[in-house]
Formats: sequence, C-alpha cells, structure tokens
Amino acid sequence: MSLAELTRNSFQAGISATKWLNLSKLYISKSPEQSREDTASNLSNSVLILFRSYPGDPTLQEYLKVAIQDGLLPVYTYVSTLLQAARSSELHIPATLDTLVRTALDAHYSSGKPPIGSVVAEDESISSVMRTIQDALALLRTAHTLPLSHFHQLTTSAAELVDLLIRIACATDLTRVPATQAIVLYGELSETMNTCRLNDAVAGILDAFMVTLSLVIGEDVKATGGASMMHTATQFAPATGKGDISGPSSETDLITLGLVLNHIVTYMAHDWGAGDTANAVALLIGAFRWSSWTPTIFYTQLLLSAFSCLSQHVSNARLWKAFIIGRLPALLVSLAEAVGSDGSTNVDMRTGLQHAILSVLRRQNVLMQVDHVLTREFSSENAEEEGGTRPFSRDFLQQLLRNNLVTVEIANQIDPQLSNEVPQKWHAEAHDMGLDLSAFITSKLMNDQSVDEIRVWVERIWKDPSSHAVFAALVSKRFAAAVTSMEVDSLGHTCRVLHTFDQALEIVALHERIYDLIFLSLQFLEEYDCETVGDPQTAVSHLGDVVLFVQYALVKFKFENHEFTKNDRTVSSAWFSNVEISMRAHGRTAEDMAMFHTWFKALFNTDGEGIEDNILRATKPKVLLRISMPLVSQAITAATVHKFDREVLMNGISYFTGPLLNWVLVGVIKALFREMQQRQYATPVHYEIIQTLILAQSCPRSVIALVSPQITVLAAEKKKHPPTPNTFNTTAVRQKVLDAIGLKGTNSDAMFAQNSGGQLWHQQVQEAIQTAFSTARSQKAPFLDLKRCLNMVSPMRFLQILWAEIQAAANLGELEACRRIATFALSMPLEQSSTVHHYPLVPIFLHVVLPSIIASIDRQQPPEEQSLRVNLLVAIIASVLNAAKNLERAVLSVSGPDQQQNAQRLIPVLGQTSDGMARRLVVDLRCNRVSEVCKMILQRLVTSQAFIANFPVFKTELGTQDRT
Repeated sequence: MSLAELTRNSFQAGISATKWLNLSKLYISKSPEQSREDTASNLSNSVLILFRSYPGDPTLQEYLKVAIQDGLLPVYTYVSTLLQAARSSELHIPATLDTLVRTALDAHYSSGKPPIGSVVAEDESISSVMRTIQDALALLRTAHTLPLSHFHQLTTSAAELVDLLIRIACATDLTRVPATQAIVLYGELSETMNTCRLNDAVAGILDAFMVTLSLVIGEDVKATGGASMMHTATQFAPATGKGDISGPSSETDLITLGLVLNHIVTYMAHDWGAGDTANAVALLIGAFRWSSWTPTIFYTQLLLSAFSCLSQHVSNARLWKAFIIGRLPALLVSLAEAVGSDGSTNVDMRTGLQHAILSVLRRQNVLMQVDHVLTREFSSENAEEEGGTRPFSRDFLQQLLRNNLVTVEIANQIDPQLSNEVPQKWHAEAHDMGLDLSAFITSKLMNDQSVDEIRVWVERIWKDPSSHAVFAALVSKRFAAAVTSMEVDSLGHTCRVLHTFDQALEIVALHERIYDLIFLSLQFLEEYDCETVGDPQTAVSHLGDVVLFVQYALVKFKFENHEFTKNDRTVSSAWFSNVEISMRAHGRTAEDMAMFHTWFKALFNTDGEGIEDNILRATKPKVLLRISMPLVSQAITAATVHKFDREVLMNGISYFTGPLLNWVLVGVIKALFREMQQRQYATPVHYEIIQTLILAQSCPRSVIALVSPQITVLAAEKKKHPPTPNTFNTTAVRQKVLDAIGLKGTNSDAMFAQNSGGQLWHQQVQEAIQTAFSTARSQKAPFLDLKRCLNMVSPMRFLQILWAEIQAAANLGELEACRRIATFALSMPLEQSSTVHHYPLVPIFLHVVLPSIIASIDRQQPPEEQSLRVNLLVAIIASVLNAAKNLERAVLSVSGPDQQQNAQRLIPVLGQTSDGMARRLVVDLRCNRVSEVCKMILQRLVTSQAFIANFPVFKTELGTQDRT
C-alpha cells in the first residue's frame, strides 16, 4: 500500500483527520527510508489529488491543516506541491483553489515566521524559488480565467501568494539566477501583465520585479558575451506575440505537440510515424521552428504532451510508456543533431532539454498521474520483476542518461536514488553469461522454443523499454540476413514471433520501418523455391509464418498499399487480398486448376496417401492460398451429395489444423462465412468446420484475430436467421476470439452485442473534430485522426466541416486552439498509397475552399463579426504557410547531402511548395478586386514583418499598396 492509497482509504472510510495523521506516521515509520522532503511531498499530494474528485471537501481540508500544524507537512512543501497540482485543469475550481491557497497563507501568518523558512525553506536554492514563482504566476493567470465568486476571491489569494514569493526572491542574490531561467520568468511575468486585469498594487509588484529581472538578464548576457540571447528571449516571449497576425503564442500549450505525438504513435508503422526516424524527427523540427519557442519551452511542452498522452490513453498506457522511454530519447538525439547541423539558428538544444527535464520531472502532480495509470498494468505477484516498483521518471531518466541527453549530475539531482537502481534480473543473467543483450535475446527468443517460452520472454522485453531498441534492431537484421541468404527457418521463426505476439510487433514498429519488413517478406515469398529443400513440410510451415506476418501486419497497421517499393524494386501484396473469392471462373489459371485437382485428391480421396513432399515442392505459396477455399468448398459440396462420407471430409479438414496448412485459414474461414450468409439457411457443416478450425490448439492467434469480425457475428448472442446449431460451442469460440484480440473484462461483452445503428460518415468526422477541440479545451493533448477522416469523406467535405467547427470554437474565444488545430490538420503530410490517394489539404484549402469562405464573409453584414472571421482567416493562413515552410526545411535538414539533392526534385510533401502556394495566393487575393475581405487579408499579411521575411513574394503587394 502506498501513502496515497492510505489517504484515499482513510477518507472514504470516514476516518478523522487526527487518526489519519497517526496512521500516516505509522506508515512512514515502517516504510523504506526517504528524505523528509520526499515524505512530506507524498503526504501533501496524497490529499491534493483527492480534491479532483471531492472539490472543497472539509474533511480533506482538515487533513491538510492537522498535518501542517503537526509539522509533518511543512508550509513550504505544501505551497510547492499545491502550486504544481494547481496546473492541472481537474483542480480548476475557484472555491477549491481559493480554500487551498488560504490554507497556506493562514498557516504562514499563524506561524509567526518570516516568509523565508515558512513559505520557502531556509536552504532553498534561488533556482527553486524561481520555479515556485513560475508556478504561482500560472495560478494567478488561471485565477483570472475562472468564473468569479462572491464568497471566494481566488484572484486576491493568488496575488497575495505571488507577492510573498516575489518579496522572498528580491531578498536574495538575484545575480545567481541562471540567465535562461531569468529570461523564461521574465516572459511569464510579461504574459501575466498582458493577459490578466490586475489591480494597481499587484501590477506594480510585477512591474518592479520585471525591471529587476531585466537588469539581471542584461548583466548575465554581457558577462557571457551572448548579446543575442536577450533578443532571442524577447522574440520568444509571449507578450511580443501581441498584435502579430498569428496571435499570441502560449507557452503552456499541449495542442500542437499533442496532435503530432498522437499521430506519430498511432501511425507508428507508416511514413511520418515513430518507426520512420527521419520523417518523425522532421515533424518535431517543423513544430519547433513554427512555434518560435525557446528550446526549454519546446522540450517542456513536448515532455508534458507525451506524459499527457500516456495519462489519457489508459488502455494503451504500456505502448505510450514504450514510446516515451524506449523511443523518444533516440528521436530527441536525432532532433538535436539535425537542428545543430543545418546552421540556420544558433540555439543550445542540449541545455534547453536539461532545463526542461529539471522542470518537468519535478512536477509531482504530472508524474503521479502517469504512475497511477501504469500501476494498474502490473500484477501484484510479479510487480518487482516487471518493473512495477520503479517510478516511471526513473526509467525515463536512465534512458536519457544512456543517450547522453542529461548529465549524471542533473540526473542525480532529480532522483538521488537513481545510482542505487539495480538492473533487472535478466539483464544480470545476460551479463553473467558474457553475452550482450542482442545475443542473449537471440538465445532466448529466436530459436525453436514453444509458444509459452516465447511468450515469457516477449513479455519481459515488453515491460523493459530499455531493451526495445536492441530487440527491434535484432529483428530488422534477421530479416535482412534471412532474405539475403534465403534462410526460411530464420525468417519464419522471426515472423512467427511477430504475428503471434502484438507486443513484439509494436516494439519493432516503434523503432523500425514495418514497410521495409513487409517488402523483404514479399520479396522472399516471390524468390523462395521449395523444389530443392530436403524437408519441404518444415519449409512450407516456415513460409506460412512469413505469409501470416504479412497478412497480419497489413491489417493491423491498416496499410492500403498493394505495391511496396525499395531499392528500385517493386513487389505486390495484391495476392493476399480477397483470397476467399479466388478460383472463380474469371480468375482460374491452368496452374491453379492442376494444383487444385492434385490437392483435392491428396486431402479428400480415401485412396490417397495424404500430402506427399513432391506436392509441397511443386506448389507455390500464393497458389496454395488461392486454391485453399475452393478445396474446402468443393469438399463440403461433395459430402453433401454423398460422394464421400462426413468422416473423409473431416479428415481432410484436419490437415488445415496443423502447422503445415493453418496459415491459409484466413481466406478459408472468411469464405465459409460468406457462403453461410449467402445461403440464408442453417448450415451445420459450415459451423462444425469453423468451430473445428478455430478451436484447434495449433490455430495461429493471428488467424483468429484477422477473422474475428466474422466470428463475432456467428457467436453474437442474439436471435438470428439461420439459427446457430446446438453443437456450436458459442462460449468456447467467443473466448478464443477474445483471447486472440486481447480483450478482457466487462467490455468484452459489448463486442458481441448487436449494433443498433450508426452515424453518417460526415457526422463521425464532425464528432472527431469536436472531440479534438473539447480535449484542447480541457488542457489535454488532443488527437485528430486525419487519415480516417479522409477515408470517410472527400477532402473538400472535410475542409468544410473543419471550417464550420473552427468558427464555432472561435465564437467561444478559442482562437489559439483554432489556429493550432487548423495548422495541424492542413499541414500534416498524408501518406500516399497505390490504392488510395490522399490529396494534400493545404493547396485545396488555399486555392479552392478559401475563395468560397471569403465570399461568405463578404456577405456578412455586422462589421464586428466580419472582422472576427478575417482575423481568424489571416491567423490560419499565415500559420499554415509558415508551418509548410518549416516542414520543408526540416525534411531537408534530416536528409544527407545526396538525399537533399534528390529531395529538391521530388514532389513536395504537401503537394506544392510553400513559396508556390504563397505566389498563387497573392494572385488570387489581388485579382478579386470587388472583395473587401480580400483587401483586408492582403493588408494584414503584408504588414507582418515576420510573414514577409518568410514569403518575400508579398513584398510586391506591399509596394503596390504604398504607391496607392
């Protein structure tokens, strides 16, 4: 039991504050030794987190008061944890926040102590005091955004706390404040002054402190010779965004990077996903350049966005942990290298990251949410072995250290226990055997072990993100080596691990390009020949695992490609699609028919001798896939008209339950299901065969997962026609499907419920966009699945729905969210495939949709409404074009010299170059002489120096306006 659980259980059981305090002391005395500060922080957070579910509860207030009065919870620890917790939107209730702040202030005043020693610790570093002031300023800004209350004056309480903290800072030696931290704090003070309606007294305090900080910053900059530092800081400061056409740039925004990270992880196996290192890094660099944030602010928002995604995706928490700990550090290394190599700016990415890590990993409210979500995933028996006892932040710090992203000193400063961490048992076992991690994994996982043995090691690797990169690289190397040497056993076993265990496949997808592995598999299937192998049965079984890997990966990651190209060679996966409808008259070939008769005789002829090696040597995998369903269908027909008896039929079917032929079952089961639906009467034989195949012990998990939609319909508990035969074991079949797709608990029943109806496609797209705005409104990381939206509606229809929702959000004053969500939706590159072409949205929006929007605004009579729409359009246009420009530069910065030269000749990632779109936009706006809105948009764009710097084509329009 943790201290948080003790507090929650005590509160819910109605235990008094005094008794709770005694229980807490008893728990602390019997717990492993911790510093007094850590113990006090945990105690404070254990109460504060409950206020989210029980706002303003007097019992919880009493818990805090008795702990402070007893001295177990110092006032300064309570102030620090409260301000960190107050950053969470779940605690943004005026009455609750005011009560909590007043508790701190009352405890300070009643103590009779000076602020130093009460509100902050006597030995508190100046950097820590500055971070506390930043948190207090964030609370003050929050207070001014929340509804007013006659009984609770949160703005007054927050301002009073800020005043105390600033007085403490001014009583110390401010020259010891790091210049970067002083600059960031200066920006936050500026933002507070510009966004909050402060009374004269509070404004005077903040203004005086800004003057003091500006003097400190000036001296530091001169001393270090960094004269451009202040210029950079003021350029990035939030207040300077005032009046810019893109609007103010928030430093506490999770929208932009939340959208990008959600896309990178959701489409990890695709272009621009986590496994596509160059393009994933390009997306992050593009976001960094576009945001105009300092490295510290950018990294802070990146980490907070990632942690927010993990906390929100409870069902995929392990995947997000794997990404953040196992993959993100490597992406950050590549990002810093690319930003430093292009020479376009002189920024210290490493120092910015270290400052961000220092800031984020000290926010206990953020880390507690992450640890709380992850704790649910660990079983109590094996928690220590699984890593459940280690804090998430410690694992993350260790990976940052391994990638040289932080120094040992900073890591130990954040987590003093880090150096005492013992490696996992299986890492120690590898060390004792004298093997590196890759060789050890190969010995345990990549040989011919049983499924249960493989499962144990896959789960161990999955729960240890520090080993993911090693495992993924090992798999990639084995694919390349097996295809080069045509080793079917090595490739087959590796594919078996991937299609049997989702966790293994997701690890690889986060680190390597699944596209390349599918290409290599298809190449192998085309080139491999069983004619010369000594044991064709084993070879065909291994080939079957390769086939299942390709089938499963295509479906799991929603690849729409039928053609895969690499190194100027193209291979096709079309023969995997719709194999259940093969062997119709128009699709038959002489080879297919000859193989069909040979295999039918071997499987369903009483005089046959079974499947001989010569048959296997003569049959290509793609042919066997095509004829498998006609074989079963023809056998069912023959048994029905009594050409042979049922025993012969089931004996033939039994061949499909073993490893020799079970890899063809996806098409067989889907086609059987189609026949049953087409006949519209009871088909006991079909049910019996499907049940036999599904419940066979050797039926691959990937097969069941791929046919689960069809089996779900058969096993649904509803009245249907034709009725399910009594011999069909619905319960066993349902459980087999649930086990295969990993669905557990009460929600599993919903899968088999009859669908009562659905939304229209455009309504689903509208709901997706509304959900993104709603998530952003709650200060969480939003997700917008562009690919899914564009698979449901046309680009034009999507943009119309998007603009309608943007206007609705703008009417609520959410202009910043509108700009950021619109920029993501329009500037995110869309993957192209041989079957589906997603047209880039930016050119369509600027050249097709925008004119109709302008015409609509021209018709609006109220000037104030027209002005709002124009400002919104200008902000979006400027923001999207800047994002496109920065993405183009980012793509070049992550490419080598040869790739950069080739990239210049390729089709731009967004359909057209940003300069080309800007040139056409100038012409379109200028030609529409009758539109006042066009003139207003042009005027706003050409008067922005930052926009003109990126798109000098607008200078010609500026000269035209000057002459007129």
